[in-house]
Amino acid sequence: MPSPHTPTDAAALPPLEAPQSKTDLFVSFTWLALQGFGGVLAVVQRELVEKKRWMTREQFVEDWAVAQIMPGPNVVNLAMMIGGRYFGLPGALAALAGMLSAPMVLVLALAALYGSVADNAMAQNALRGMGAVAAGLITATGIKLISALDKNAMGRGMCIGLATLTFIAIALLRWPLLWVLLGIGGFACLWAYRVLGDVDADRQKKGEA
Repeated sequence: MPSPHTPTDAAALPPLEAPQSKTDLFVSFTWLALQGFGGVLAVVQRELVEKKRWMTREQFVEDWAVAQIMPGPNVVNLAMMIGGRYFGLPGALAALAGMLSAPMVLVLALAALYGSVADNAMAQNALRGMGAVAAGLITATGIKLISALDKNAMGRGMCIGLATLTFIAIALLRWPLLWVLLGIGGFACLWAYRVLGDVDADRQKKGEA
């Protein structure tokens, strides 16, 4: 039986697509941003991985991790990374403009509207309900992305262990995010570097044999 890492599975998947132009980037990220009510992670994963097929689930997890530790909003960082990957600096700027232009106008309009009903109990309760929906969307997306850990060089067990430690540190122990990134994140980077080094060494041995 072929392992999850064999080309057989990759061949069974539809081929990856790519943005056709900087205009395509702008329009795509504008549409993505306008859908991001309450759970942007779920929207981004569905649009970029499942619908547009600009990246695999594994690539999304890796790029999202990088976007997560960079300063600024995660999804904006990711958009600029994708735009820059295909069209350089102009592509990054096109993706950034798509993420910010229409949502900025919409947010300003909603802020003005909310200011008139901010003290209304019904409006406050509606926002609390939306928070529960957002939590559900993020949780569901996280569960969907767990399968991507099967192809991680560290293995699913180590990845889940690191995720559990991170959850305990942030949610239960209330450690500052910076220390979690430097501590657990630094250990994860070093461990992955060691594992990948061992993989490269094995490949070189097999090539010499």
